[in-house]
Order: sequence, then structure tokens, then C-alpha cells
Amino acid sequence: MRITVSGFPGSGTTSLSRYLAERHNFTMISAGEVFRQCAKEQNLDLAAFGRLAEQDPAIDKMIDVRQKEIAEHKDNIIVEGRLSGWMVEKADLKIWLFASIHCRVDRIVYRDQIADDETAKKITLERERCEAVRYSAYYSIDINDLSIYHLILNSEHWGIEDLGAIVDTAIGQLTPHDKV
Repeated sequence: MRITVSGFPGSGTTSLSRYLAERHNFTMISAGEVFRQCAKEQNLDLAAFGRLAEQDPAIDKMIDVRQKEIAEHKDNIIVEGRLSGWMVEKADLKIWLFASIHCRVDRIVYRDQIADDETAKKITLERERCEAVRYSAYYSIDINDLSIYHLILNSEHWGIEDLGAIVDTAIGQLTPHDKV
């Protein structure tokens, strides 16, 4: 089984993916974690690394191709990333998480240890703008087109265990219960 989990920064995609991977004993790969690690290796913050990626398509394409190849050759995998729903075309279940910018900024301030909400909001909105431009230019993808997703869930309304219970139910409908 192949499951993708996508959403904007701070929407809870990594947390839900980790929950699902642990609960179902699936492998998890995360584009965001790879991107953050690459930024760190270059001694750049996410916004600066995003601008670099905007100038050098090879950065995004390397991450996206790697994720796609792994997902296509492995069963029982959770693929987390903004484009995973688009890249893993034959996923059994494609999930999009959303939350308000206010909620996401609160999470990002805590997760990335950013000094204040206004700075986090500025960085987050710039990152989203930069990514939308790159996705459109590189792949002709409109990141706001959610028509490819099977489940669209509000992570501001439900916690990770609640979201996990909803997804667990969906997974149970896709496969025999004894295989999960």
C-alpha cells in the first residue's frame, strides 16, 4: 500500500505520517525533512534555501525524483511532502491536510524555534509563494488544486490521533483488515 500525505507548512503532515508509519509498520519518507536537511547542510534557513531552489531546479527535482522512485519500488510506504500526491500517481490513498495560517504559524514558531509569530508568518508565506512558483514552472502543478486527493482533513480541528483514526478507517476500507 502507498499513502501520500501533503499539506502546507505547519499543517501536520510529518506528524500524521509518523503516526501512520508507526501504527501500520510502514516505511516513511519525507520531502520536507530532506529539504530542511539540505538547507542545514548549506548553512541556509528555509527561505534562503527556497530562493536558491527557485534559481536551481535541480534541488527540487532531485528530492522529487528520489521520493517518487522510492515510492514506486516499495510497498507499505508513507510518502510525505507537498508534491507527494502529485508525484506518487498510483498511491492507494492521497491525503491533504489543511489548517489556517494562524494555526500553522503557531506550530512553526514552536517547531522551528522562530522568535515571533510575525517573522514565522512572513517566512511561511514567502516559502509557500516560492514553492508555488517552482511547482508551476517545473511541473505545471497548481498546488491549490486539491482534486487529486482522496481525503482532505482539517488538522486544526482534529489532533494527530483523531486524524489518524480517520485515516485508519480509510485504510481499513482499502485493504483486508488482516493485512494492515
